[in-house]
Parts: sequence; C-alpha cells; structure tokens
Amino acid sequence: MTRATLAERIAQGRGAVPADLVLKGGRVLDLVTGDLAETDVAICGDTIVGVLGTFKGRREIDCDGAVLVPGFIDTHLHIESSMVTPAEFDRCVTPRGVTTAIWDPHEIANVLGAEGLRYALDAAGATLMDIRVMLPSCVPSSPMETAGARLEAADLAPFAAHPRVLGLAEVMNYPGVLAGDAGVLAKLETFRGRPVDGHAPLLRGRDLDGYIAAGVRTEHEATSAAEGLEKLRKGLRVLIREGSVSKDLTALAPLLTERHSPYLAFCTDDRNPLDIAEHGHIDHMIRTAIALGCPPLAVYRAASLSAAEAFGLKDRGLIAPGRRADIAVIDGIETCRARLVLAGGVVADEAAFAARDRVPPVGRGSVRAPRVTADRFRLPGGPATPVIGIVPGRIITGHLTAHIPETDGDRRPDPARDLARVAVVERHGVNGNLACGFVQGFGMRRGAIGSTVCHDHHNIAVVGVDYADMALAVERLGVLEGGFVVVEGGRVLAELPLPVAGLMSLQPFEAVHARLVALRAAARSLGVTLEEPFLQLAFLCLPVIPHLKITDRGMVDVDAFALIP
Repeated sequence: MTRATLAERIAQGRGAVPADLVLKGGRVLDLVTGDLAETDVAICGDTIVGVLGTFKGRREIDCDGAVLVPGFIDTHLHIESSMVTPAEFDRCVTPRGVTTAIWDPHEIANVLGAEGLRYALDAAGATLMDIRVMLPSCVPSSPMETAGARLEAADLAPFAAHPRVLGLAEVMNYPGVLAGDAGVLAKLETFRGRPVDGHAPLLRGRDLDGYIAAGVRTEHEATSAAEGLEKLRKGLRVLIREGSVSKDLTALAPLLTERHSPYLAFCTDDRNPLDIAEHGHIDHMIRTAIALGCPPLAVYRAASLSAAEAFGLKDRGLIAPGRRADIAVIDGIETCRARLVLAGGVVADEAAFAARDRVPPVGRGSVRAPRVTADRFRLPGGPATPVIGIVPGRIITGHLTAHIPETDGDRRPDPARDLARVAVVERHGVNGNLACGFVQGFGMRRGAIGSTVCHDHHNIAVVGVDYADMALAVERLGVLEGGFVVVEGGRVLAELPLPVAGLMSLQPFEAVHARLVALRAAARSLGVTLEEPFLQLAFLCLPVIPHLKITDRGMVDVDAFALIP
C-alpha cells in the first residue's frame, strides 16, 4: 500500500470525498454485537472504509431490502474434488457468497508433486475470490499406497514463503505423529508457529492430547457432538464439515452456539458440482444450520469472522472500516440467497470473471495404468473374508467379515447379499499393482463404475459385479485421461473426462454438472442406492480413515495401521 492509497482511504472514510463504491440502503449484520444496522457501506478499492452512516459514491448500488453479511470462508477444501479447475470453481461458488477458500491441493500434489503445487499457487492468484493455500502434509497419505509423487519437508520448504501459503494442511498420518515418525515431525517443525490443520477421526483422550501438542490447531473430522466438544475443550478450532459424502453438520449442530462460535468454522472438504448446483456451498450450510435451530449470529460468525480468526486472516470477517470488501448481499438471514457478491471490492459478475488471467492446465496424460483383463479381478482365498462396510453420509467405513466360499478358485461378488468386488489399479506407471477386495453398501446388481478420483493416491478405483465390465471401466479411464465411467454389459453408459491430472475437467461447471447428472442416473440403473457413489468409492481407498480401506497394495486395517496379509 502506498501513502497516497492510505490517504485516499482515510478521505473516503471521513466522507471528505465520494467513495469509489457505496452499497446503499441495506442492513448490515454486525458479527460482534449481533445487531442489524440500517446503513450505507462505503468502499475504497478493495477495502471497506465507512459504515453506520450515509455516504456518497462515484458508483452507488441500491441494496434496499437486503441484508449485508461478510463474505463466507471455506476453511478447508480440495478444489480438485469439485472436478473443475480453480477458475471454474471461482465462477461456481463466488456468486453464492464464498469470497475466501483455504485450499489443500494434496489431490493434485499426490499425482504431480511440486508441479501440482506450482499450478495450485498460480491458479490461486487468478481468481476473484481470495484463495489461500495450505501445503499438503501427506504426499502420500501413508506408506501403504502408491502415489504419483512424494513430498518431504525439504520439498515443501521452498513454497513456505509464498504469499498465498498459510501453513501446513491436514496432518492425516496421525499414527505417524503419535509414533514420532521422523518425516512427519520434520514437516511439523518446518511449519511451527503457523496454522497446522488436523485430521484425526475418532481420536480421543491422551492420544488426542499428544496429537494437539505437536502443534495442530484445527480439526475437521469430528463426526459427533461429544467428539467435537472434547476437541473444542482441548483448544482445537473445529471446522464443521458438510461435503458430498461426509455430512457432519447435523451431528455437530448442538455445538453451534453463540458461546462456542468463536472456535467454530465451516468447511466443505469435498463437494461436487451436483451438490453445489442443487443445494449450495457454504450458503447451504448456513441455511441448514439455522433450520436446525442454531442461532443465526453463531452461524454467520462460523461462516466468516471465526473462520478468518482461525487462520490469522485479520483483514476480513466483518463489515467494518479497514476490512477487505468481501460482502454478500443476501435476501434474508434465514434464506441466505445472494443477490450480489463483492470479492475484494469487485462485483462478482460475468464481466469480472471474463477479465481474469488464464492459467494453463497441467497433468495431461497422467493415467498410465497397465492393461487389465477380466481374470485379474478374481480373488481366491478362505471363506472368512474382510468386507468394507459403507456408512452412508460418512467416510468412516465398517470392518465387516462375510463368509464367501471359493467357487472354481474365486470368491465371487454376490449382488443378492450386496457384496461387490472393489479393486484399485495403480495408474501412475510406477509398479502396475492391482488389489482386490469386497465392499458392501453400493446396492449394485449389474455392471461396474470406475474413477481416477481415488483419495489420496488417485489410482484407479473400480467397483462392480461383472469382471469384464470392470476391465472395460479401467481401459476407458485410460482413454479419457481420467474421470468417471459407468459400464454395463460391455457398453459405456455414461462418463466424465477429467484430463487435468485425472482429477479436473476442462469444461465449464455447468457441463460437468450435466455429466454428473447422467452419471448418477446411469449408476442408479445398475441398482446403486448411494446418493454420491463416485466420491464414496474414492474414500474407500484412503487408508487414514477408520476402519477398513483398500489401496493398490491391498486391504488396510486402519485401526492397526497395517496391510491385511
């Protein structure tokens, strides 16, 4: 900031000269006092300079009948999971009032390593919303998977000084923290004194104490009020999550009070264009929380002010002089439908989106899986068989056991018992691994579905009851350069190419949404009953979420943090 800029802010705030922009006639929600104040809002450049009065502006926008609230902050997400580029994500959610996103790009980093981080930081600088980056702590997430890259503390350190980098993203390898793993501790030491995100599902008691003592400051994996309360009482800021698979808002709503709200915030983690288009983003969380009976002041604090405080973003979270001009002009407190959004003082309209710089895509041709035939999905062995049990609305899975005898040397899928084959195929061109297991909960009766969105190693995950269809799904994903596919009877029913690292589309979010609608319908035609089968499939492969998972190296007992022989 120059001295002239500072002087101009002061003059416009005092009313000595007209403000650059004035929002006229609305009511501002004060997140400190809870008051609704009828007032103009004066803006100079990207900064609010005046409230609680009447101002004149070079440009004036009528906000009569509307409520003005600070722009919303998504405190933890993987933009890759929106399946669109950061530019399209910006165009998708900024008009809904989301003006800050804190991105952990560990999805693209697990595929491309440092190249993925450079892309993330470049893309984050070319959006209307303010995207900040937490550097990924787990590339890969554990030693029990094959990722496309490995990032140690020394690899992250050169990025730490980047102005968009806040700190260290979710430390998923909590067993490594508790065991004093040298590599994990080196990353924590590198980012000591900066924000460090936690990721510790079901961790309680003294192990939780030890984990927090390592420097962790936030946690988004609490799935019950009791778990969330313990984490709050031990000083963690709890980020209430409502994604496309893991939906924790209802369970954690009892915590969302005015007393607790300074230490609560919202995040989406993984939310796809289907849910964004049909329900919303942080705006959806706000509406839902208020409908559940949470106090509106607590809800809006969690959506902005408390979120900003949690990550040291002192320049936003309030509609007050000196704060960044991130403002959502909404139709009402309970309904939270944005009529107008300002991000850094810029009206988020199509002209503003069109004026952004373009960032070239990366990660083309990253799917290098081996050719797979149907017989590779056969699974011999004894009848006592571990089965991944899906818990709808959760990324936590059950560790079940089913009696599945061999027939001609194969334990076959059994649609009548909802027992489908699940397999992971290594696709980075490292070793060609393929591992098979069983999953219960899809309801699939025919065909197969496949995906290269496979947390966090992003190999190919495929679930099916027909081996030939599973093999075709793997083959088709290679042709598409990654994505989603639904197959039945040797025919592709629906697909979505995701050629950017096998994770993101090059199409507008509207086109991705239309493809996802078709994919959902195709999956249901196979008998699939899950609301979001593709991301549910992706999370079956994350070996740091209890209790039973699968990677390209085999079935993982997460509680023992070991592969099952």
